[in-house]
Amino acid sequence: MKNWPVVAILGSAQFVMVLDGTVMNVSISTVVEDLDTSVDAMQAAITFYTLTMAALMLLGAKLGDVWGRRRAFVIGSIVYALGSLTTALSPNVVVLFLGWSIVEGMGAVLVIPAIAALIADNYEGHARVAAYAIIGAASGAAVAAGPLIGGFVTTYFSWRYVFVAEVVIMAFVVLFSRRVTDRAGARPVRIDVLSVLLSAAGLVFVVYGMLQSKTWGWVIPQNPPVVNGFPIAPLGVSMTTWFVLIGAALIWAFVVRQRRLVATDRAPLVDITLFRILRLRSGLTVLLAQYAMTAGLFFMMPVYLQMTLGLDALQTGIRIFPLSISLILFSILGTRLALTWSPRRIIRIGQVLLVLASFLLLGAVDIELQSPAFGVGMFVAGAALGLLASQIGNVNMSSVGEDQSSEVGGLQGVFQNLGSSLGTALIGSVLIGTLATSFASGVATSDLPQDTQVVVAEATQGGVDIVPAASVPDLAREAGLDDAEAAELERVYATSQIEALRVSLVALIVIALLSLFFSRGIPAEVGGRPRSEIAESDEGSEVRT
Repeated sequence: MKNWPVVAILGSAQFVMVLDGTVMNVSISTVVEDLDTSVDAMQAAITFYTLTMAALMLLGAKLGDVWGRRRAFVIGSIVYALGSLTTALSPNVVVLFLGWSIVEGMGAVLVIPAIAALIADNYEGHARVAAYAIIGAASGAAVAAGPLIGGFVTTYFSWRYVFVAEVVIMAFVVLFSRRVTDRAGARPVRIDVLSVLLSAAGLVFVVYGMLQSKTWGWVIPQNPPVVNGFPIAPLGVSMTTWFVLIGAALIWAFVVRQRRLVATDRAPLVDITLFRILRLRSGLTVLLAQYAMTAGLFFMMPVYLQMTLGLDALQTGIRIFPLSISLILFSILGTRLALTWSPRRIIRIGQVLLVLASFLLLGAVDIELQSPAFGVGMFVAGAALGLLASQIGNVNMSSVGEDQSSEVGGLQGVFQNLGSSLGTALIGSVLIGTLATSFASGVATSDLPQDTQVVVAEATQGGVDIVPAASVPDLAREAGLDDAEAAELERVYATSQIEALRVSLVALIVIALLSLFFSRGIPAEVGGRPRSEIAESDEGSEVRT
């Protein structure tokens, strides 16, 4: 490929953007101990890292038009590096949340849309397709390498060094960014502030509501928030339901606002008519589901391996390694298959493999993890994600003309990070909520004396934290239980963790099946359609420009 330094620079930035989540996931138990925090707090930090990006990605794409895409890319890279440095030096979870979940996220919303648009500016024809494939491979490589990098560095050095390395990489990206051409340059685009507020608030309400479902309950209140001594559950309905409904209403108001702006000849934050393109609509939906499943898998498996089995970060990375290697291999294979197979066929094979992988993992997880099916399941999951990653980016970006590439890049960023946020929030909440229910049931049917059961029930009335199963006996003895009771409580807790993991895997299967249903609009032609075919009605009829 000619002009390879450009894709190397943009690919390096893309690698760092994706690396963070997988690195932090395998380091959960170590970070919890280092910062004296909880798995719940880490779930919130992981969720809000991607939620910040999802909520502000459309604004980031517009700022790329206003400032120029290369300038936005450079500014975003600097902000991201500052966030990484803050995270590396964080003395507590509050500073980590600020540096990682907020500042890094704000930098990423400028970088990610710019990457997609700058690829279109710097490459044409087959070289452009190859460049998008390389960017997708960089994302896949980050997902694949993250667990091993994070596991090794966390075990033998400190998880903080990963963020120091990110600062160094982003410094090189900024230093060599002049090699990147920005043909569009800065454009006088007006940004509608109300649209930004409506979209950001809507997404935050929906995702935060789902995140808190493990505590508040979905519909029937369980442990509602308390203000001035009064539990908040309007009309006897959980605040989770109200948050999701309010968020949905705000998102609908955002859509109405975009239509009104267009009707009055003002610039919308996003062109809603893009969603009439069946190809793009299907691609974005599949992208959202793909990242929801990836985030859910990368949250639940490290929790299982570290908290239930007691593995360290490196051992966790090694257990996840089959997924890592197959993701890279099948990303390459998917690019090759695209020469003879249609994107729809490749993507649907990937979706079916994800369902298969979830079933394999469902049967493999237990307290000792002796079955080889776990490694096979992780390999199959990586193969599925690799096939999806090899196709989705080009399907979406080739759905529109070059003048809308920045906007679609922003939409890709929104759906990608919204999927990650929803995956971590939803699967994490299912995992933690099921753990509480299963533990309470296990204690009630255990061999523990009745008075001990009452003590445990009172101690866990507000919910059950995810802690290492091996630490339960010490916690039990501190609460006054004898050795036999402590051992029984450890057995109940470990069994409850396994049951919660299995319920979470069933949730992944449901998401994978829904994704399969929504992939009908992915192109069935080998090589897809030309970029000049940019409009398609809801019924699938096409209008050539």
